[in-house]
Amino acid sequence: MKTFATSMLVVMAIIFLGAFAFQEQYPWLQYVRAAAEGGMVGAIADWFAVTALFKHPMGLKVPHTAIIPRKKDQIGLSLGQFVEENFLSESVVRSKLDTARIAEKAGAWLERPESADRVAAEGAALIRGMFTVLNDDAVQGVIESLVRKHVVEPPWGPPVGRMAERIFDEGHHHRLVDLLVDRTADWVDANYAVVTRVVAQRSPTWVPRLVDGVVGDRVYAEVSKFIRAVQDDPRHEVRIALDKYLKDLADDLQHRPDTIAKAEEIKAQLLDDPRVRDLTARTWSTVKTALLEAVNDPDSELTANFKAAVRDFGSRLSQDPELAGKVNRWISDGAAYAVRTYRSEIAGVISETVERWDAKETSRKIELQIGKDLQFIRINGTVVGALAGLTIFSAAHAVFG
Repeated sequence: MKTFATSMLVVMAIIFLGAFAFQEQYPWLQYVRAAAEGGMVGAIADWFAVTALFKHPMGLKVPHTAIIPRKKDQIGLSLGQFVEENFLSESVVRSKLDTARIAEKAGAWLERPESADRVAAEGAALIRGMFTVLNDDAVQGVIESLVRKHVVEPPWGPPVGRMAERIFDEGHHHRLVDLLVDRTADWVDANYAVVTRVVAQRSPTWVPRLVDGVVGDRVYAEVSKFIRAVQDDPRHEVRIALDKYLKDLADDLQHRPDTIAKAEEIKAQLLDDPRVRDLTARTWSTVKTALLEAVNDPDSELTANFKAAVRDFGSRLSQDPELAGKVNRWISDGAAYAVRTYRSEIAGVISETVERWDAKETSRKIELQIGKDLQFIRINGTVVGALAGLTIFSAAHAVFG
């Protein structure tokens, strides 16, 4: 295009020289000379204007030339401000998102099986990447600190006492008591020989074996009768006494310092430092292994449930206008907040990026992008200049001819 535009200037110059040389012999060539002269002026003027945008014409540092290299930073700043004021406006963003119906479109996409498969695959890749980046020791340290903060350091007595008190007041422990009594009764029924032997072993040596047998039978019968009574009577004295003991224990765990201290001793024995570290290490290892096995298996229960949840959520978004409206409002509010809070930083990316560009390279890139149109300016200038020169000469010749 540069060659074509320059060729037009050369053609105009040749025409001008020919017409100028023979205009005395052929008067009508005066009009041709005037048109060619105007065309040359227009071509040179527009060449200067176009060139001045990107460089100094012919290397001459004429004022107000090489505009883009000199004003690159100001152009970037102005472009950033323009984007900030006209595109990163809260009203513009809200208006666009309100008409976009993102939730409905996302729902229609998510409820398709192939979309759910893709989301699951991307989620699996994200989890694998996360486990690759995470440091096991650091994660175990976080888990250990959480366990210490929420499990080890708080006293166990009062919360355990409150929980136990509620359980005992509502009678949830009665089934456990029934189970223990039933198991005891079963054991007594199945261990007659053990009971009689224990009685015989505890009797004096001078007591005859016959008496030991009678006493053993009697003890076994009384024990069996006693267990049956406890088993059959929900209001048996033993049950009532056990209820009272458990409720008193729950109250002591909340209010008696010595009982609370004993609970703390038990906690310290159960969760000393080595045990806590071992627990956190095994917990993290188990969770990590289970998740990796699940995400690596496309047919795992976790993957199947995740895909089903994605499709279900997509269906709800598509079919539930109220839910879709809420999601659209959340998206709109989130985008508006981001624009309102970070619009200057977002627009600043444009100006900062332009500032980092090399001035000559920037000018070169812009010229290459719009160069064709710029050369048309030169071409049009040549044509318009020729027409203007012909018109001016014709008007002057008509008036003063």
